[in-house]
Amino acid sequence: MTEFASHWLCPDQIFDGATLRRGMALGVKDGRATTLVARAALPQGTNLHPVPGTITPGYLDLQVNGGGDVLLNNAPTAASMGVIAAAHRTFGTVGILPTVITSAPDILRAAVAAAIEAKGMDGILGLHIEGPHISIPRRGTHAAKYVRPLDQGTMDLIASLRDHAVFVKITLAPESVLPGQIARLVGLGAVVSIGHSDATSDEVERCLAEGATCFTHLFNAMSPMLNRAPGVTGAAINSDAYCGIICDGHHVADQMLSLAIRARPLPNRMFLVSDSMSTIGGSDRFELYGQKIKLSGGRLINAEGSLAGAHTTMAESVARAINVLNLPPEQALQMATSVPAGLIGHSTLGQVTDRRLQDLLVLDPFWMPTGTCATTDALAA
Repeated sequence: MTEFASHWLCPDQIFDGATLRRGMALGVKDGRATTLVARAALPQGTNLHPVPGTITPGYLDLQVNGGGDVLLNNAPTAASMGVIAAAHRTFGTVGILPTVITSAPDILRAAVAAAIEAKGMDGILGLHIEGPHISIPRRGTHAAKYVRPLDQGTMDLIASLRDHAVFVKITLAPESVLPGQIARLVGLGAVVSIGHSDATSDEVERCLAEGATCFTHLFNAMSPMLNRAPGVTGAAINSDAYCGIICDGHHVADQMLSLAIRARPLPNRMFLVSDSMSTIGGSDRFELYGQKIKLSGGRLINAEGSLAGAHTTMAESVARAINVLNLPPEQALQMATSVPAGLIGHSTLGQVTDRRLQDLLVLDPFWMPTGTCATTDALAA
């Protein structure tokens, strides 16, 4: 067994994508984690390196608007995507879906071209198109003047992304689509996510029947759950679909997040997103649609007083889910690793073996990253 590794990392515990395990050793060879075995199974004299803390796969974030003082909508290029990914990597997020929100058609076209150019770039998982095919009453910070029904232009852009084998997730509202259009998107290979919608639960059910499999930032920018009107929120919670959630203490009350997580009919369908803007790894302000957005008290607010994205990281979200929401650590870690990996069809990104050491995090007792397996002192010893 030791021929697969030149030395072995021995953390306090290791999260393998599903379970927290103690007494394990992670084999390392040529800068990669190769195998995971019980420490007791290794022969005497094996080159062991103790690692204080928990080793976990690095985090995946499927809704990232910006970082490093770059907002994708303001600079829709492959280089911008690289800057954003690098900014988030410093906080433990090793893979992102750059997200372009509602804007003029030329911005969307540029973002699609950038995603095709960025295919294979470190940390870039594809493209998330959030709008412009949404509901004006539930648009949030999205500019109303750009909101429009789903059209052939967007269909063609998604077809182009898929022709280049670029993963694409599109957030839209049931109100913005005609019967059969979601099925066409799914047929192209896109993941359709329902969000920014004032739809009824019946309208949502029709979209799910056509193949929509996800909901965007549950509770936020969607019709609420009432006693005789489940709305988008109730339909989402009661469905088998994936749901992204923002866990920053501002977008959704902690009690509501806990309730929704407990209420889901299937496990491993909730995942954390940051919905972060350019302020992650950057300054405390930026412009969107010509409006100044400022960070105040942990909240990003536009001139209308609406939340304009979030200022949080996946690392903070995981730690908050465990320390504040009291989720089991395994569940919180799944929501940042194996669950989003499953949604995008890359299950290997949710595991610790066959991974680069720089893509594996070391967490402290409070569940915050202290570095990666590539930077751990154990390897320098």
